Amino acid sequence: MYYFIVNPSANGGHGEKVWRKLERRLQYLGIEYKAQITGAPGDAAMYAACLAEQDQKPFVIVAVGGDGTVNEVLNGLSFDEPVTLGYIPVGRGNDLARSLKLPRSPDKCLRRILDSRYHIWLDYGVLSYENQSPVHRRFAVSSGMGLDAAICHDRLEFQKKARRNQKSRRSFRLPGRLVCMLLGIRQFFRTRPVKGYLILDGTRKVEFNHIYFISAHIHPYEAGGFRFAPKADGSDGLLEVCVVHNSSRLGLVPVLVDALLGKTASHRGVRFYGCKEAQIHAERPVPVHADGENCYIQTDIHVRCIEKTIRMLV
Repeated sequence: MYYFIVNPSANGGHGEKVWRKLERRLQYLGIEYKAQITGAPGDAAMYAACLAEQDQKPFVIVAVGGDGTVNEVLNGLSFDEPVTLGYIPVGRGNDLARSLKLPRSPDKCLRRILDSRYHIWLDYGVLSYENQSPVHRRFAVSSGMGLDAAICHDRLEFQKKARRNQKSRRSFRLPGRLVCMLLGIRQFFRTRPVKGYLILDGTRKVEFNHIYFISAHIHPYEAGGFRFAPKADGSDGLLEVCVVHNSSRLGLVPVLVDALLGKTASHRGVRFYGCKEAQIHAERPVPVHADGENCYIQTDIHVRCIEKTIRMLV
C-alpha cells in the first residue's frame, strides 16, 4: 500500500500541479494508494504519525514536496520498525533529491518508487536544543547554526510572502537556487562572526574565534544546492561537520562560490570533521535550522547520527 503525503503549496503551488499528474498515472496503472493533502505547517508530521500507528503493514510513505515536507514526515514517524520512504521532489531547494541523484522528472521518480528494487538504507540526524524544555528534531539532510541558518530563516519568510501573494493573485515564482543566492547575498553582509567551539564524540574540543556557520551533514548539499560537505555519505553512520571561520568576510566568497558550483577545493578557514555526534556552542545566540526549517535562535545545540534506519526508495 502506498500513502502519499502531498504538499500542494511546494514551489509556489507547483506541488498541486505535479500531484494531479501523478494521481492520474496511479489511477491508470491501477495502483492501490491513499493521499493526504497538507494545508498548513505540521500537517505532514501529523499524517505520518497517524500512518505509523496503524496496524496495516507493510506500507510505503511517499513525500511529494520539498525538503521541508520530508523533514516533517521524518519527524512524525515512529522508528520502532524500519520505515520505507519514497520522495518525489517538487520544492525549491530539493537538496535531498540532489544528494540522492533522484530523477528530475516526477513521473520517473514515481516509476522507480513503484519498482522496489531501487532502494538504499539511509541514516538520519537528530538535533537537540533547549526551548523552555528539551527539543529533539530529526533531520534528513543537514542541520546548522549561523549564516546558513539565517538564510534558511529568510527563505521561510520569503515563502510565506509568496503564499500570501499567490492567494491575492499577485503570484510570482523564482527558482530555488536564485532565491537562496539573493537571500545569501543579503545575509552575507548582515551576519557577524561569533566565537565558539565543538566537542566531537564527547572527547575532542576544537575552538574557533570567527565562526560564520557550522553545519552538520547527513548528505552533501544544503540551502538549495550548496555543496558544503562533499564527503558526506548518507549511509556511513557519521555526520560530516563543516566549520566556516574566517577573520575576513571576503574570505567567504570563494568558499560560497565553490560550494554553489559543487566544486571540491580546500580553502583557508574551512574545516571538516567526521563524527557520530557533536556539541556546538556559540558565545551569543545565532539562528539554527534543521533541513531548512526554523529552530529559532540558540547558543548550544547537540547533533547526532542515527545509522541506517530509513529504507529509501530511489
